[in-house]
Parts: sequence; structure tokens; C-alpha cells
Amino acid sequence: MYLLTYDHSVEGFFSAVFEAYERKLTNVMIRKEGLPLGLFSEGLRRVSTNPRKAERVYVKLKALMGELGIQKIIYSLLTEEEYCERYIFDVIKYAIKHPKINVMQDMSHPSVLQLAKYTKSVHREKHRMEAFVRFKLTCDNIFFAEIEPDFNVLPIIAKHFKSRYQDQKWLIFDQTRSYGIFYDLYKLEIIQMKFNRQSNRDEGLEMLKKDEPLYQSLWRTYYSQTNIRSRKNTRLHLLHVPKRYWKYLTEKIPEY
Repeated sequence: MYLLTYDHSVEGFFSAVFEAYERKLTNVMIRKEGLPLGLFSEGLRRVSTNPRKAERVYVKLKALMGELGIQKIIYSLLTEEEYCERYIFDVIKYAIKHPKINVMQDMSHPSVLQLAKYTKSVHREKHRMEAFVRFKLTCDNIFFAEIEPDFNVLPIIAKHFKSRYQDQKWLIFDQTRSYGIFYDLYKLEIIQMKFNRQSNRDEGLEMLKKDEPLYQSLWRTYYSQTNIRSRKNTRLHLLHVPKRYWKYLTEKIPEY
């Protein structure tokens, strides 16, 4: 068996798919770089990301699967699940072999069903991140927010925030993956930086605009006053707002 590794990017994966077909490899597995190789000491090949080749694969798959099919492939890759490429590549081979069939509707196929499950999970996390992001205004007038999503949803939530906050500079930073997306009023930019969330409270306050704690306090007051205690349903609340998100929600963080 041949093992093709790529750089974790969508373009990298599509480049690996192109490589598999270009070299006519019949027994091949595609995996992300850096994962344990196991018994794959032979037939190992690192595929360099090639935008031109990736574009050709994208166009071909879009013609076969449509926009929804492409979305399911991208969302499945964003799960970062160790063996997600196995299912994705299986569906791609199925689509190429049966060009007249809308394979994404064939839920009897195990890999198609798995991609549907991946997509549902990522879409749920995307929706939660769009709802749960809480910005803080820094002293250099940049609205800053931290997230720790289960999946790598930052690339697919950026469009939502760009549309919603067009007149403000903002930065959303993924603590889990150590990268962020910055909007400078003109374009979106991916940035890498080392950020220590364990810094003490005084250092954190120094980064914020002087009146930011006041606005956060007002938001907590509003949240508290609009809460109807007699209708409190903790179980339902935890279902919609799991505890793992609370540390980034202003209304859940104690006063300074």
C-alpha cells in the first residue's frame, strides 16, 4: 500500500488526490503529516501542496458532487479526525467511478454516511462559535476573542464575522490550534502567534481599553436581569451552552 501525506490543508489534500490519480495508484491511503506511520515504511511519499493541481481536483469534484458535496469534503477535513481522509477519498473514488449518480445522496454507502455525520458535527460547532464568540476591546482598538472549538471551524466562521463587523478591526484566536484570523477593515488574514492565556489578571487588564471592564459588567448585569429565575432549566441550558464554552463567555466570568 502507498501512503501519501499532506500538510493538513484542504489544498494539500486535493494535491494528494491528484497525485494518486496521476500516478495511477490503486492501493493508496492519504493521511496528514505528523501522524504515526505504523507499518508504512515502504511506499511513503510526502505530497507538496500544488494550488494548480488542487484547483483541477476541486473543479472536477464540484462538477461531480456540486457545492454541497464540496462542502461535505471540506467540513470532514476540518474535523481533523485521524482517519477522515479514508472516508473522503473513498467517496471521491465512488463519485469518479459513477459520474451519473449523485453519490452524496446515497446514504447506504458507509463512507457517504460518515461524511454526513462529520458535516453535521462541524456545522453544529460552527453555529455555536458564531453564537458564543465574545469580543473584548483592546487598548489598540482591536476587538479580540478567544475560542477553543472541538473542530477547526475558524476558516468557516470568518465570513460571518466579516459580514457582521465590517467597520471594526477584530481578531479571533483559536487557542487549541495556536492561530487566528485578523480583519483589518479590508481583508482577512491568517496569523500565527504564541499567546499565553495563563498570564495574570493585571496583565490581561492592561491589554484592554480602560472602559472595557465597565462594558463587560453592564453585559453581565443585563444578562442577570433578563434571566427569569422561576423558569430556570439548568439541564436545557447545558444542552445548548455546554460548560466547555463558559470560560470565554463574558456573562459566565466573575467580575474583575
